[in-house]
Amino acid sequence: MPLKKTTVMVDEADLDLIKQAAARDGRPESEYFREAFHLAAMRSRRWDQDMDIPVLDFGHAVTSDEVDELVRESIGGETKDPK
Repeated sequence: MPLKKTTVMVDEADLDLIKQAAARDGRPESEYFREAFHLAAMRSRRWDQDMDIPVLDFGHAVTSDEVDELVRESIGGETKDPK
């Protein structure tokens, strides 16, 4: 995809942080700005139709402990002993 040049006014402190990150990571500053611009563009995106998101019914309210346990199991961590 071809790139288009634009001029943007930014906070000087933010620009300094980008310059530091670019020097530290060995990346051009422009990559950081393209990434930020892309994230802003995706965040502002709107669709004409509703998303078809399934509703999951577990037959009861899911507790945060259940979610924690399932996440722990899915990443191969230890599970709590039931008491």
